[in-house]
Amino acid sequence: MNGDALLPIEDLARLTGLTVKTIRFCSDRGIVPPADRTPAGYRRYGPDAVARLRLVRTLRELGLDLPTIRKVADRELSLPEVAAAHAQALTVQIRTLRMRRAVPAAAARRGSAPEELEPMHELARLSEHERRDLIDDFLATAFGGPDAAPGFAGIRRSMTPELPDNPDTEQVEAWIELAELTQDPDFAALVRRMADHVTTDVTRPDPAAMVRDHVTPALRAGIAPTSPQAAPVVKAITAEYAHTTGHDLLPLLETANDPRRQRYLHLLAVINSWPPPDNPRPAFTWLIEALASDNTADAPEAGRT
Repeated sequence: MNGDALLPIEDLARLTGLTVKTIRFCSDRGIVPPADRTPAGYRRYGPDAVARLRLVRTLRELGLDLPTIRKVADRELSLPEVAAAHAQALTVQIRTLRMRRAVPAAAARRGSAPEELEPMHELARLSEHERRDLIDDFLATAFGGPDAAPGFAGIRRSMTPELPDNPDTEQVEAWIELAELTQDPDFAALVRRMADHVTTDVTRPDPAAMVRDHVTPALRAGIAPTSPQAAPVVKAITAEYAHTTGHDLLPLLETANDPRRQRYLHLLAVINSWPPPDNPRPAFTWLIEALASDNTADAPEAGRT
C-alpha cells in the first residue's frame, strides 16, 4: 500500500477487521476523521487511520469510553495515565463482583432461606471502616473496651479479621460467615466466658495449649478417657491448671470446646491468609470425658508407676 494513498472506508474495514458501520460511527464522532472526500461525498482516510482504529478497538475491548479514547488518540491524554486509572477502576469492579458473587455462592452452599439473603448481602457490601467497627464492637463485648486489661490487646489483634483489598471468593464467603457469628449474642457471651478464664500474664502458659500438650500423647497412645491409664494425665493437667490460673478447669473446657469457637478461628485464618489453626476439640473432648469418669477419682499421682 502506498504510504500516502487515501483509503476508502471499505479498505479500511478490511485492514482493521472492523465493520464499515463501526468505522463510520467513529468517524462521525471525530475519533477517526476522514482526510478527504470524493466528489461523490465518499470518505477517504489517511494512512494513520489504520493505527488509530486499531488503538480504538483495543481500548474499547478494554472497556474505555469513547470520549476518553478520542483524547488518547489525539494525545490530549497520556496513555500510561489513562491505563493506570482504568486498571484501578477495573480492580474496584473486580472486587465488587467478587463480593456480589460470594453472596449467591454462599447461599447456594449453605442452603440459605430467602430471608437470609439480604443480611448476607449487607455484610458483604460493608466498607472497610464499617467492617472494622463491627469487629471492634464484638471484641469490646468479649474482652472489654478501652479500660480492658492491657494483656487482652494482643488477643484482640489475633482475633481481628483483615479482609484484603482484593479478596478471593473464599475469603469473602468466610467474612460473611464470620460477621454473622460476631452478631450472635450467644457467641459473644461464649467468647466473654473464655476471656474470664484466660490470664493476661504472658509468663503463664496458655491453658488450651497446656491441655493439648498433655492429652495429645494419650490420644496417640489410644488411651481411653474413662480408663485408669487416663488418671495420671488428668491429675497432671488439673494440678498445673489450678497452679497457673486458680480457676476450675471444666468450665473452660466446655466453653473452649464449643464448635463455634473453632469455626471462628478457621474463618479468621481464611480471611487473613493464615495457616489453618490446630483443632483442639479432640483433646478437649477427651479431657471432659476423663474428668466425668469415676475411674480417675482415686487415680495415683501423676507420673507414679
